[in-house]
Amino acid sequence: MSNSLFSLGFGIGTQNREGAWLEVFYAQPLLNPSTKIIGAIAPILGYTEGNQAINFSASQSLQLTEALQSIDAAQATLLSRLAKSRTPLVATILAKDTALTSTPEAYLKLHLLSHRLVQPHGLSLADMFLQLPNVAWTNHGAINITELAERQLEARLCGELLEVFSVDKLPKMTDYVVPAGVRIADAARIRLGAYVGEGTTVMHEGFVNFNAGTEGPNMIEGRVSAGVFVHNGSDLGGGCSTMGTLSGGGNIVITVGEGCLIGANAGIGIPLGDRNTVESGLYITAGTKVALLDQQNELVKVVKARELAGQPDLLFRRNSETGVVECKTYKSAIELNKALHAHN
Repeated sequence: MSNSLFSLGFGIGTQNREGAWLEVFYAQPLLNPSTKIIGAIAPILGYTEGNQAINFSASQSLQLTEALQSIDAAQATLLSRLAKSRTPLVATILAKDTALTSTPEAYLKLHLLSHRLVQPHGLSLADMFLQLPNVAWTNHGAINITELAERQLEARLCGELLEVFSVDKLPKMTDYVVPAGVRIADAARIRLGAYVGEGTTVMHEGFVNFNAGTEGPNMIEGRVSAGVFVHNGSDLGGGCSTMGTLSGGGNIVITVGEGCLIGANAGIGIPLGDRNTVESGLYITAGTKVALLDQQNELVKVVKARELAGQPDLLFRRNSETGVVECKTYKSAIELNKALHAHN
């Protein structure tokens, strides 16, 4: 057995009628748990090595409580409460951060992100959608799609309404985690696995996907897609305001520096440095041709937007007469051009 683990979570969740996991809630997931915890729980759970999701009983939960009492009081208290559960319990143990092999593993990693224990793209989510079942999220909890019609009928026969909020592989974050110091106007628009940093406000039309988010403080009024992470410092006046779309995906990480503004219906496909502004309605991809302008609005050079990635103090706009995407900077465009040449 390894002396170190990547992550550990004692969870409570929902299974379908065949015993397959639909979702798992981890109240207190651990990142890099101590070797003492590993040694205490392994014999009770029958764990030896590797990544495993191990179902455990109420009696085992009490044994785990006693074993961890002098090692981790918080986890011991949690396990004492889990012992009273009427729903299935699972201990998910990740020896290494590798591709996902089960639904409980996927939910543990999503919890690590939303608990702010790991930043977006800080862990492997390979094969996640292969392990996540498509679920009906209802006022009665998670329901297997193939069982939904019967459950709707059962509810009606009891004079109740089974309301379906969404049909998706991922639930909303706030049903699992509500991070400290945030404001979220519409909780349905933040998926589990989002990283919402302290001081972040997400307005009604804001959306934050899994494996994406904001370091905070920020104002989000647009879409933060998977793979995007908005970096900010501790200066409360230096937050990033986004009303447009920040698009990442795959292995691409789109970072946004301090003091940026992405206007309404705008979007980016490149990282932004500090104090960048993208005017409303403008979408910049890595291959977008951008005209660098000097202080007198004279053309210095045409570059692809990827060459400007991460540069500070830039204003991106579209010329209303020619349709050309232009970039102005607080410093001379000629100086920026020399800096880009030196970097290349």
